[in-house]
Amino acid sequence: MNDATPPKSPPIVQTPRNTLQRLSRRASYSREVINAILDDAYTTVISALVEGAVRAQPIYYWRIGDELFVHGSRHNALFKALLDGQEACLTVALLDGLVMARSAFHHSMNYRSVVIYARPREVTGEAERMEVLKQSVERLSPGRWAEIRKPSEPELRGTMILAFPIAEASAKAREGGPVDDPDDYGLPVWAGVLPCSIAFGEPEEDANTQPPV
Repeated sequence: MNDATPPKSPPIVQTPRNTLQRLSRRASYSREVINAILDDAYTTVISALVEGAVRAQPIYYWRIGDELFVHGSRHNALFKALLDGQEACLTVALLDGLVMARSAFHHSMNYRSVVIYARPREVTGEAERMEVLKQSVERLSPGRWAEIRKPSEPELRGTMILAFPIAEASAKAREGGPVDDPDDYGLPVWAGVLPCSIAFGEPEEDANTQPPV
């Protein structure tokens, strides 16, 4: 009988910079809450200093355990700066609805967001690299890795994979309808929420059977 259990994830580290000051009631430092938001989104914006100036890059990511992974060209200047010691700020945001209030001031949005501060590690081991790349595809379409051509040696050499620890992070979210001033509830103005979500349409098959000319 195997009594081994997976290692328990450490709690999120709460620091002065990831502790929300304004509307702190909307904050969460729960790993479960943070992971749930990350698993519902697909892109993050990575910001860091590159040669003395702030640079930001939106990029596809996927989560494995307590790490968030991205990949890109080995010549990516932002990636190089991060591996040289620069710290990154990663932001993820999901729009859940437009909040239409009776007054201009109280219009808002329902959203879920995550901010992570981290220094990444480069994924270098051959077996881990292949497994991480597999998970990047499987997240988009479970079972697809078994169907597609695997990365070639030149493709692997040209690809850098970074893993960011989900440790110093916070989530912030708003839900519910508008909160108007008491005197405005009698105004003849429609108020409520226009829901919004990520939705995929019908698949559009590639009609090309040969490379485009």
